[in-house]
Amino acid sequence: MAESRPRILKHGDAFGVFDHHGDILPNVEAHGLYYRDTRHLSGFQLLLAGCPPLLLSSNLLSNNAALTVHLTNQDVIENGELVLPRDVLHVWRTRFLWEGRLFERLALRNFGIDPIEVDLDLAFAADFADIFEARGFTRQERGEITSFVEDGRNVYIAYSGQDGQTRKTTLRFDSLPDHLSTTEARYRLALPHNRQESLFLTIEYGDQLAPSGPGLGFFNGLKHARRPLRQVAARTAGIDTSNEIMNEVLCRSMADLSMLVTDTGNGAYPYAGVPWFSTAFGRDGLITAMQMLWVDPALARGVLRFLAANQATTTDPEADAEPGKILHETRDGELARLGVVPFRRYYGTIDATPLFVLLAGAYLERTGDLGTIRSLDENIQRALRWIEQFGDRDGDRFVEYARSRDGGLVNQGWKDSHDSVFHADGELAAGPIALVEVQGYVYAAFRAAARIARALGRSEEAALRTEQAEALRAAVEERFWSDDLDFYALALDGEKRACAVRSSNAAQLLWTGLPHPERAARIARAILSPAFFSGFGVRTLAAGEARYNPMSYHNGSVWPHDNALIALGLARYGFKNEALQILEGLFDAAANMDLRRLPELFCGFRRVPSSGPTLYPVACSPQAWASATPFALLQAVLGLGFDYTTRTIRFDRPRLPESLDEVRIRNLRLGNGVVDVQLRRAGSDVAVNVLRRSGDVEVTVTL
Repeated sequence: MAESRPRILKHGDAFGVFDHHGDILPNVEAHGLYYRDTRHLSGFQLLLAGCPPLLLSSNLLSNNAALTVHLTNQDVIENGELVLPRDVLHVWRTRFLWEGRLFERLALRNFGIDPIEVDLDLAFAADFADIFEARGFTRQERGEITSFVEDGRNVYIAYSGQDGQTRKTTLRFDSLPDHLSTTEARYRLALPHNRQESLFLTIEYGDQLAPSGPGLGFFNGLKHARRPLRQVAARTAGIDTSNEIMNEVLCRSMADLSMLVTDTGNGAYPYAGVPWFSTAFGRDGLITAMQMLWVDPALARGVLRFLAANQATTTDPEADAEPGKILHETRDGELARLGVVPFRRYYGTIDATPLFVLLAGAYLERTGDLGTIRSLDENIQRALRWIEQFGDRDGDRFVEYARSRDGGLVNQGWKDSHDSVFHADGELAAGPIALVEVQGYVYAAFRAAARIARALGRSEEAALRTEQAEALRAAVEERFWSDDLDFYALALDGEKRACAVRSSNAAQLLWTGLPHPERAARIARAILSPAFFSGFGVRTLAAGEARYNPMSYHNGSVWPHDNALIALGLARYGFKNEALQILEGLFDAAANMDLRRLPELFCGFRRVPSSGPTLYPVACSPQAWASATPFALLQAVLGLGFDYTTRTIRFDRPRLPESLDEVRIRNLRLGNGVVDVQLRRAGSDVAVNVLRRSGDVEVTVTL
């Protein structure tokens, strides 16, 4: 099993990062309780008799609703005498987030023969660091922190920021401490043999709090916190398999997605990842919704509505914004509000805009929800105009990027690190840069726009969009294909020189359907060769390229979502064996991860027998599009598709890996129809049985 990761809780715009004891350790990177990009609690540590307790176990509930930790005492020695032997006092710590509050219960039981007295201390601190400060940003001046104690049971801590905002943290000790200050609470506990005592406390953050009162206790709060998770489970398709480890991976992935999804007022939106990206990112939300479209189409509707509501309407170089452009990210912390970082509402992404149109077309194809598409029609048209007028800067059909201000992102594709786009000799590419996969997204966006136009009765527009798509396809095949590489180039630089580098970007073209079938076959062969495939997944960069480094962020690591899109593309062109290889590699990786959770990325070292993948230490975990990856991989190998016009669910040449004998999909919806389906492997074939059918829906299988 790979080394353990921090314990994560999230609800709405708040998240907590804790160690396995449930503590927030001061000066440990990422630890804290955060709300809207501000750390409202920077320290929170439990001590028994002045010492850290010993860890017995630490687990998240399978639905991520709560963190449970079991602890016990160390030997307590006073004046050279053992007064409390270890493993006598059991501490059961339970914590969850809900509606602007962290709820905690400490249940203590004495398993010793004799009664015991022991001090339990809770040390706490709130530094109100901006999320970028927590990541290492250094600032010269900060606002002012004030704190005081009230009634011997409440601690109030407030921060008056330089942006004119006041941010608050309140610690409420339902069980009255024997001593309370602005940094510490102490309980002197006397526990008879086998006696349990419970201590309750609540930590409030921000100003948008649920009504207080007797109905908001620990147990009522926990019941309410679980309810939205049950609602998501009732709405989405359920999946279970004959492989228990795969079931654990799927269960954790769905729980992580449910936790990351936030109600934005415009619908459900999957925040990108914890800890550093717990906010709305355009590209991440769009790709996550695409991966989950077959399981939960309502998520795509929420993503489309939110991004439409935040679509750029003016040109703003400070935010890299242009009319029609789709959001990259939004931030609500002090540094963003002050403009010290440009991400308050930032549009420095080249791919979110075509992905927005692409998702709109896929959503219509999956659901037939013409009403939602009509409501988004003007936003879709604005996005298409942005592609034509601002995305294609020089009229060569290719969509390029170049940042508008020094503080913006240098690279604005999904590989947005500074060194991710380069030439064969390692020289960094100068912009404007046209990425190969972005041209595929634009091609697919034009085709999606044509489908939307036909559905809305606009045949001339549909013909125009189809023509644009085919012209772009021809241009990409001519300018990006490299006979020397036998592969598509990574990008064209500002002088239209090809970056003759073998990268996973080119393999994503298969997902969009752009490549000629013969070239798609070459990509399929290359992407599963040892240069690309680590044994656990496809690397972002082929071994041997100038900047290849399996420990880098984008130049040789393995990103699960990247692999998911590649697998969907391989399946699209009929390369099911290759898609199965990717599925098996990534499920093996997840089986070796803490909590069976796929992280944002991991290192691209070659797989070694009897060993798991090497972790990338600061990868976000959970990360939305990584959590969605297992569902996209299953869709790829099952060949699962939908035709709303004929009310048909299709399984096109379904395959299952050798580790799976059976997959059962429950509550699979299309329009008013619902089916439960069983898929059983028989050698290299898969038999599909409909176990339940309700409403107007058919299931077809192509072998």
